Amino acid sequence: MVTTIQVSENLHSALKKNKLSSSESFEELLWDLLEDRMQLNEETVKEIEQARKDFSRGKFYSLEKVEKEAGI
Repeated sequence: MVTTIQVSENLHSALKKNKLSSSESFEELLWDLLEDRMQLNEETVKEIEQARKDFSRGKFYSLEKVEKEAGI
């Protein structure tokens, strides 16, 4: 099924600027953006899980310790 979506002129311009080439279709561009977002979400979830594990094990830096090491 093929469908049409309506976007503002600002979004249309932004999408055009993000094309890798003039021959790239908007569908290809949107798939690439969705894939990037899905990958980022998976990576972010893994990083959050790791941070929670580290925190529960006491592996974290306090603000004071970071400031001290940075000489602030």
